[in-house]
Parts: sequence; structure tokens; C-alpha cells
Amino acid sequence: MSDRSLRGMRLGAQSMETETGVEPAPRQRIEYRCADGERVFVTFSAEADIPPVWVSKTGKEALLVDGELPDTSNDKPVRTHWDMLLERRSVEDLEQILQDRLTNLRERRGERRSA
Repeated sequence: MSDRSLRGMRLGAQSMETETGVEPAPRQRIEYRCADGERVFVTFSAEADIPPVWVSKTGKEALLVDGELPDTSNDKPVRTHWDMLLERRSVEDLEQILQDRLTNLRERRGERRSA
């Protein structure tokens, strides 16, 4: 019997290919440091663009060692949901929509508005 027969193997779970002659892709190991001195090592492809900031497993921001500080001066200001809502509607419109919805809700509950 052949040593490469499929008898008794779990199909799809194991490969019959060997790793002889396979060359792994070139890689680089990059070091980051947190403000408290924690060192973080990340492995990237040799062709990868290296980000200046990495979030460690502990959730802290780590900066690239011997790298440039990220330029945050051109960042857009953060827009909240409220800011985007105010771009579409005025505060008066929102007040009117709120009153209409409250009236609708009270009618469905069987309440009467006391005014």
C-alpha cells in the first residue's frame, strides 16, 4: 500500500502537500513603545507600509521606535451624530418632530394631553 493513500484520513482537514522547498515571504519585525515603556513587537511583510501608531494588546497606544511622530494637525474634527443632524434640520424642526412623536405615542397609549 502506498504511504500517501487517503485511507483513514480526514478529508479537508489535513493537506497531503509537504513544505519542503517552500520559501516564506520576507518579513520585518517592528518595535513600538507605549508611553509607560511597554515594548510591542509586530511582524509585517517586507513590502508593507508601517503605521506610526499601533494599539497594544493592553489597549494602549504605542509609537513606532525611531519613527516620526504622526501628524495630527490635518485631521478633520470629529463629527458627532448631533452635528450631522444639525446639518440636515434646525433645532426648531427637531422640537416640532419631537412634539409630534410624543403626541403620537400618547395617543397610542390612550393618554390625553392636558393643556
